[in-house]
Amino acid sequence: MHRALFVPPFGELADPRLLADLAHVAEDTGWDGFFLWDHMWRPDGKPIEVSDAWVCMAAIASSTSRLRIGPMVTPLARRRPQKVARESVALDYLSNGRLTLGVGLGVDTGGELGRFGEQVDERRRGDMLDEALALLLELWSGDAISFRGAHFTADDVRFLPTPLQKPRIPIWVAARGGSSTRPIRRASRFDGLFPVGASAEQLEAMLRSIKEERGSLDGFDVAMIEEPESDVEVLANLGVTWLLRSIGEGKTAERARELISKGPA
Repeated sequence: MHRALFVPPFGELADPRLLADLAHVAEDTGWDGFFLWDHMWRPDGKPIEVSDAWVCMAAIASSTSRLRIGPMVTPLARRRPQKVARESVALDYLSNGRLTLGVGLGVDTGGELGRFGEQVDERRRGDMLDEALALLLELWSGDAISFRGAHFTADDVRFLPTPLQKPRIPIWVAARGGSSTRPIRRASRFDGLFPVGASAEQLEAMLRSIKEERGSLDGFDVAMIEEPESDVEVLANLGVTWLLRSIGEGKTAERARELISKGPA
């Protein structure tokens, strides 16, 4: 099982230079991954300083050589797929093939979507997510494409270079514990699942459905946030391949460094 950090670039941790330094410490102390929350806004009572996850990932990619990095997760419904295609391929090259793209619906906590006129209806965001993923795969292909959907358009374009990783950049899809069939089927079409707020029993049911859709879990990653009560052996037996240690919101830079420096053990 791989061990990674799950880091909010908020508050004192909103400085990309600091995050790059912390990632370097993480690499030196044995961590396997460094994943960032991707948000635009935090609700009242949370740190008001918020950094751009994608710029921070570029800084992290430049300061490390081994860690797998990625946003966990990017809400594609509030992004332009063509921009994500360009950014993700650039990060894939900058990191020498260490990028994993985490995607999901996003949340409207504190009005993070509504304050900017973004779509707040979850079903419609699901439609947008599916369409954005379909277009993203076409743009990554390097072929000349024309795409016309209900939400996104690409008219006779070709994007080069293609991703450094082959056949493409891995995509992990977020789904909440107890999710309906749709998010589970979405995850089964890609490379991994990021279960949010899921119990071991819920995870087992989710992975059972994914196995039915895919035929097996071979080559499929499951990235789970470690909780104080987590039984690592049970999670590994269920199919968890990445265990994420959360550096919670509001941590000082000093406290984050202390936690990271202890290593995954």
